[in-house]
Amino acid sequence: MTPPLDGIRVIDQTQALAGPYCAMILGDLGAEVIKIERPGSGDQSRTWGPPFVGGESTYYLAVNRNKRSMTLNVTHPIGKEVLYRLVDGGDVFMTNIATNASLKRYGLDYDALHARNVRLIYASISGYGRVGSRADQFGYDLVSQAESGVMSITGHPGEGPMRFPTPIADMTCGLFTAIGILAALEHRRKTGEGQMLDMSLQEGQMTWLENYAGAYFATGENPQQYGNRHPQIAPYEPLQAGDGRWFVLGVGSDNTWQKFCAVAGLEVLAHDSRFSSNADRVRNYDALMPYVREVLQRHSADEWLQILRDADVPVGKINTVAEALADSHLLERNFIVELEHPELGTLKSLATPVHMSASPLRYERHPPTLGEQTDEILHELNYSREQIQDMRAWGVV
Repeated sequence: MTPPLDGIRVIDQTQALAGPYCAMILGDLGAEVIKIERPGSGDQSRTWGPPFVGGESTYYLAVNRNKRSMTLNVTHPIGKEVLYRLVDGGDVFMTNIATNASLKRYGLDYDALHARNVRLIYASISGYGRVGSRADQFGYDLVSQAESGVMSITGHPGEGPMRFPTPIADMTCGLFTAIGILAALEHRRKTGEGQMLDMSLQEGQMTWLENYAGAYFATGENPQQYGNRHPQIAPYEPLQAGDGRWFVLGVGSDNTWQKFCAVAGLEVLAHDSRFSSNADRVRNYDALMPYVREVLQRHSADEWLQILRDADVPVGKINTVAEALADSHLLERNFIVELEHPELGTLKSLATPVHMSASPLRYERHPPTLGEQTDEILHELNYSREQIQDMRAWGVV
């Protein structure tokens, strides 16, 4: 079966995380992805560690499968010519060069590439987008987390701001960029025209405010830290069982509340007007939770997980990373990808969580070593062996 993006060529001139993560998703969907890297150093994420595996950063290895790596100095006139040949035959061009001035200086701005290939989809990723008063400021995941307001509501009341432990702004921007590229490909199918996508870490991270933004727009009240408590649903948080272990309880509806009360021995609360609706339970949270915490002391965490699952009350064990990655259900769904690397042996990574019955995703290429396919790609562009040797001597590749 053919993957959905078979025949689509992506020229990925990004590094770090947002762009490479997006390009990996496109590669998993079947696109041919050519990763453009600086000669000698490559993607900066290759150095982000420890840990390293055989000198390669696990950070880089996690988000760069299904790509071919080509080293290319795009500031060199011949390097620019090579890139233009790729663009002329490409479908998608991705860049995260920081400033508009740099893009124009290198001849990699949208107008320059669109003039060469009107069908090209040009995906720009930057900290704040390509227009607006902050367009040329450098952006980073941590800064986006801070400026979005998310850090101000993460953590426990009275404690300092807390960053999300994974690079959520980068990954979110990567996801939205992938969505935008897919939509642009459909637009091109209908019209024959490519277009520019102007993506920013800031706006991607802002989407995580979601229900908090909705509440603020409605009330004008600035959201505060709630710790593990949900501001609009109760009880919906981690709780401690009688053996001291923690698990999560998610009473997301009034019907579920009735089920919980029935199996937890809290029938009296099921008919208490203070707790009859979710809104009541949220308003009377401080009165409610001592009852819930006390009753949970009667059984161990494993016992509660079984009791509540049998009653169709949403609960979950709080797994370690090791436990989560060993989940038998995920293994049954082939969520852990294994690829053979010529130097590092078997590498594992997380699959893209999209399961398609007629055009399944593919996982074929290991994360490439720096410039692993440079000669291969140059030959495909009709450069001779002698020309390639000259490019190496001149520092072009």
